[in-house]
Amino acid sequence: RKAAELFLMKADEAVSLKGFFTVALSGGSTPKGLYTLLAASAFRDRIRWDKIHFFWGDERHVPANHADSNYRMVDECMLSKAPVIPENVHPIPFGNGDAKKAADDYEQTIQKIFRLGKGGFPKFDLILLGMGDDGHTASIFPGSEILHEKKRLAAAVRIEKNNSCRITLTPPVLNGALLIVFLVSGQSKAETLKNVLEGDYEPERFPAQIVNPTDGRALWLVDKAAGKAVYMKT
Repeated sequence: RKAAELFLMKADEAVSLKGFFTVALSGGSTPKGLYTLLAASAFRDRIRWDKIHFFWGDERHVPANHADSNYRMVDECMLSKAPVIPENVHPIPFGNGDAKKAADDYEQTIQKIFRLGKGGFPKFDLILLGMGDDGHTASIFPGSEILHEKKRLAAAVRIEKNNSCRITLTPPVLNGALLIVFLVSGQSKAETLKNVLEGDYEPERFPAQIVNPTDGRALWLVDKAAGKAVYMKT
């Protein structure tokens, strides 16, 4: 509910300031609850859906109708239940089966929508992120070369442990956002969350540490189970 209230607030602010709102969405079970709530009447009727441009922070390299697709999950939970403008929905493409082409195509889409010049980076109003048990965020995993990416907007990532590919936004894009909201739940993430927030800076081990907005801020929304090991000031 807190995330839904932030979504509504940032959307209203952006639409009032410039006429539209840009958001990059996350996959996963925790954001699924958020999207379901946003599509429910309590929030749906208060959101300017026609002024929102929807992007994705990362995607499994599967067709849009695949059961593992982040786009499909968001569409089923929220987009299909809200009066969105189809032209304002920008899923990461499949790239005819070529993950690198999918990343290239998505980069071009971002450049077009944000009207970026050569070497420019977008400034999303809001980016939603999760964190895995291993500290990965978006599809930036421990030891990934994407941690050192400085020029690309989107990149293809090979996941060796399950022989698959993903496409992800890169650290410079994530850190250009005005607001990043991490949604983290579950006891299995408690120790990793403590290391990310309170441990030494080791993004090679805990990629979520790479997220540090240059001109914006990052907010962590965690449940009691995930946050139980983190020191809380009272």
